[in-house]
Amino acid sequence: MRERRAARDGRRAREFEVFVAGAGGRLLHAAALLTGEPTGDTEAAERLLTAALARTYARWDRLRGEDPYDHTRRTLAALFAHRGHRYRHPRGGLLARLTPQERLVLVLRLYEGVAEEQTAAALGLPVERVRAICTRAVTAMRSATPRRGATGRPPSAGT
Repeated sequence: MRERRAARDGRRAREFEVFVAGAGGRLLHAAALLTGEPTGDTEAAERLLTAALARTYARWDRLRGEDPYDHTRRTLAALFAHRGHRYRHPRGGLLARLTPQERLVLVLRLYEGVAEEQTAAALGLPVERVRAICTRAVTAMRSATPRRGATGRPPSAGT
């Protein structure tokens, strides 16, 4: 009996390690976008992702038939939404000028490619509200991004 349990636990750990090796980078990038941390300084994103992965591992045996990446992404989003007040004043990063809710919607919709309906259901918001938040966030990002010239570089002050 112990041998079977040890074999099952070993298989479970190996499966989870393979999953994290394959999906960990993308999930960490999503977590860094959510927390609004600059590249290379992802301490809060790592903590957020570790909590999401711990919850996924705890449910690993019950995930049969369910995509572990989807489960982890939903858990990551739920943890961020629950702890969003901690990330109200990010220290930099691409999405730092957005509110936590705007970052969450943008990451789910544009980075992860989650449908509006699924995003709305996950956040407990109407679809129209998710659409409005996404539009407002994209507009804010576009207005703050410097225009690129024909060379692909921002125009210089002297030209």
